Amino acid sequence: MAGHEPRDPAVRTLLILGAAGDLTARLLLPGLGTLLAEGDHGHLELVGSDRGDLADDAWRERVRRAFATADAAGPDPSAVAERSRYLRADAADAADLGRVIDAVQAPVAIYFALPPAITRQACAALCDVALPDGTRLVMEKPFGSDRESAEALNRLVTRLVPEDHVHRVDHFLGMSTVLNIVATRFANRMIEPILSNEHVAGVDIIFDESLALEGRAGYYDGAGALIDMLQSHLLQVMALTAMEPPPSLDAADLRDGKTQVLRATRVWGGDPVRASRRARYTAGELDGRRRPAYVDEQGVAPERQTETLALVELAVDTWRWAGVPFRLRSGKAIGAPRQEVVITLKNPPQVPVGLTGHRQPDRLRLGLGAHRLALDLNVNGGDPFTVRPVTLEGVYGPGELLEYGQVLRAVLDGSAQLSVRGDAAVESWRIVEPVLAAWHAHEVPLEDYPAGSQGPPGWPA
Repeated sequence: MAGHEPRDPAVRTLLILGAAGDLTARLLLPGLGTLLAEGDHGHLELVGSDRGDLADDAWRERVRRAFATADAAGPDPSAVAERSRYLRADAADAADLGRVIDAVQAPVAIYFALPPAITRQACAALCDVALPDGTRLVMEKPFGSDRESAEALNRLVTRLVPEDHVHRVDHFLGMSTVLNIVATRFANRMIEPILSNEHVAGVDIIFDESLALEGRAGYYDGAGALIDMLQSHLLQVMALTAMEPPPSLDAADLRDGKTQVLRATRVWGGDPVRASRRARYTAGELDGRRRPAYVDEQGVAPERQTETLALVELAVDTWRWAGVPFRLRSGKAIGAPRQEVVITLKNPPQVPVGLTGHRQPDRLRLGLGAHRLALDLNVNGGDPFTVRPVTLEGVYGPGELLEYGQVLRAVLDGSAQLSVRGDAAVESWRIVEPVLAAWHAHEVPLEDYPAGSQGPPGWPA
């Protein structure tokens, strides 16, 4: 997804606040390792910062270990690791942040690998720091906790840098499988013309995973599946699936197209009670071992009634999509999980009398987990007057970079192409707020499903 917009001078320094955390070790540094192994950004200065004391040698060893996990072919990224530095600082302290900023080369990209509340405090502290020209702010989801807080955070960060220097990271936008939606839609004459309410009966965007809580109670129990997955990742996938053809893949055109979709999106029928469902897993067998119920996981507060499976039905009120339901679903501890966009077409207006057999709707399936594209069709089963369903499959190669490598490349190149714009972040909260309100008011029951199952009985297949 190469863009063509003018770029600022390349970022010279990547400063990671929260360098001692899990996000940095597990995702950021391996992603950076794959990027460096491509031969780009070898000039980069990498600086880690956190509240604890850490010697430069110990930090460099962490960087080397993380780069090694990326298992990337290409140039050795160890030169960046060897000259990397660690600077102790409290991210919420303006004096500490000013000292760190003064010690690095500009332009600098500041990556907030921090909890959302600490990120807000750090941004407030930066208001008292003289940031060099070209500074970029890179922020993890969730961006705010509701529409009002997202708007307030937008006002805060754009006091620090221009909007196109704010990178609200959604790592789904760095997944090659998600980016393939754009290529599949707009590079194929036989596909794009049928993607409208004239031909499409419904669109399902599913990201069910076999992973359970996996020690993430500190964040997940306060968020749940709706905020963790649907409000951010799956709405971005939906926007790519439903957007109008952009004139280019430059940041402005791509983000305009996605945001137009989000502005047109509403809860189906304006009724969040009928258009949403929620559930959480109970004890069960998953991947060959017994898993405890969600409420028995360490760090979980059962009284919060946090959902681990969410489904919301949405309408995109545009000329192209009016009347077509978009169903977004994501769950944890699911047996035989599915991760795909499924576009189901309407039945033919008339099937000739005498053509018998089992028929199913035509479906285009775009894999989000597997690198797989599939088309479900009906063909004859030997007897030319009897049909049966078949699936035509294609496999597209994985991307050269890990998701975070793709996202970091855009940041370091000075492109906002793969980041979420401020107004889009606000629109995403607006879309889910009626559902959250209905759930908080207990108007939608919290159902149960055993870990390792496909979810509660009776949910849409």
